[in-house]
Amino acid sequence: MISAELIRRFPFFAGLDLEQINKLAKLGTEEIVEEGHYFFHEDDALGKFFVNLEGAVGIVYEVPERDVKHKVADQFSRKLKTKDIVISTVGPGEMFGWAGLIPPHKARATAKALAPCRVITFNATELVKEFDNDCGFGYVMTQKAAQVIGQRLRDLRVESLAFA
Repeated sequence: MISAELIRRFPFFAGLDLEQINKLAKLGTEEIVEEGHYFFHEDDALGKFFVNLEGAVGIVYEVPERDVKHKVADQFSRKLKTKDIVISTVGPGEMFGWAGLIPPHKARATAKALAPCRVITFNATELVKEFDNDCGFGYVMTQKAAQVIGQRLRDLRVESLAFA
């Protein structure tokens, strides 16, 4: 459990009432991680979401190295030489891991600490159950997640132009 006052500081949670903030506080824990820590990988089942308090988190995609000759068999066995491309950077006060709130609850990218980070980890599985009891809560949180999704899509589009 974390302090409700900590949650109230962040614009991501604007529009929630005190009862909803308290529910979030009960489902949140604070975590400190080192640079290079992976919060989750693309296609992982995701039962949580995060708010970054300090540091920088990269939303990354793993892509094949361009200057390496790959065999066709390597493509099928997933033995390609790859590198991580940061498509978006999550700073303090920003949310990541939106897929924990949205079915089918599978990560659509990888999240990696680009520096030492302090984050709030929320149990999204339990939070989604709370949405069944308070549809208004679920609506506001879904709208917030949709804004993050839109931002990530924009970031991905801009980053893909750099590799075209």
